[in-house]
Amino acid sequence: MSRTEPLSTAERARYQRQLTLPEVGLEGQQRLKQARVLLVGAGGLGSPAALYLAAAGIGTIGLIDHDRVDASNLHRQLLHGTADVGRPKVDSARDRLRDVNPHVQIETHDAWLTSDNALALCAPYDLIVDGADTFATRYLVNDTCVLLDKPNVHGSVFRFDGQVSVFCTTNGPCYRCLYPEPPPADLVPSCAAGGVLGVLPGLIGTIQATETLKLLLGIGEPLIGRLLMLDALDMQPRVVPISRDPSCIACGTRTLTALVDYDAFCGTTSTIESITPDEVQEISPDELRRWLANRRDVQILDVREPHETALGVIEGARCIPLGTLANEHQALTPDHAVVCVCASGMRSKRAAQQLSDAGFSQVYSLTGGMQHWETTD
Repeated sequence: MSRTEPLSTAERARYQRQLTLPEVGLEGQQRLKQARVLLVGAGGLGSPAALYLAAAGIGTIGLIDHDRVDASNLHRQLLHGTADVGRPKVDSARDRLRDVNPHVQIETHDAWLTSDNALALCAPYDLIVDGADTFATRYLVNDTCVLLDKPNVHGSVFRFDGQVSVFCTTNGPCYRCLYPEPPPADLVPSCAAGGVLGVLPGLIGTIQATETLKLLLGIGEPLIGRLLMLDALDMQPRVVPISRDPSCIACGTRTLTALVDYDAFCGTTSTIESITPDEVQEISPDELRRWLANRRDVQILDVREPHETALGVIEGARCIPLGTLANEHQALTPDHAVVCVCASGMRSKRAAQQLSDAGFSQVYSLTGGMQHWETTD
């Protein structure tokens, strides 16, 4: 799509209600058609943001995500449907967005955003929409936007709470001004562990899309220097002012001149092959059922949080959350087999690695976690 191509008759008809707004008009709609926007994540926040930006007529939308659609995504990630389970999210999202608006160019990047590829991937776009679900990626997106001088439309959700702001503009603060240091790695659980009300990412992602359109059109008062906080339980939004920190290493002193190791900075394990199959043995649900049926001496360790295990566990499982396992693994017998279980198979790999490092000789991770266990019963 040419960045100077005028609106077609079909596009004028499609955007008619938007074109009638004096703040948009033909000139504004043409500006949207020329825009290039990259969404980091095609999940809970990326779904509503991408759908509304495509519908609004953003000329080119980039999507970066290396995850596959899981059944547990579907209550909140409306880019994807039941038939998409198992597909790469970027493929599912591309097909859905093309159906929403065939006039929009969709560019997919089936990869994780890393310090090695972030600058190259983000450089061709005018603006970045941050729908990441880890602190490491949020800092990576922020620093990339500062170095490239591109606005960062940030959003985050957890349980019933959501936040939105616009970072990395000419005179505004960046994410590091708000959070100079990440929280301790085990203090804030992920949405997989802590949960999220399905409709909340829809609210926050839609606000992110709104802020994106305002920035591209040059209208209204974007959330620059302001953090919008929404509690879905009481529906009383609060707006907190944020100032640029002169001592901020990213946008203040500018002493941060290159991307760093963000997993090391946040004290987390990288999503990208953080634990290889050679380091942790996996066991399928069917094989574990055979072990249990044959009364093999095996310990089932469920490392999910209490509110997760309250929904059901494998019979006989001992429940020790991952965050306390280092101090409580003495409750297990080191010379007996241990099968670690979580929701999807990620935390259980970390638990298995911890036990192996502590001297346990027969440690396994349940492939696919409880999600796979329940669907193969």
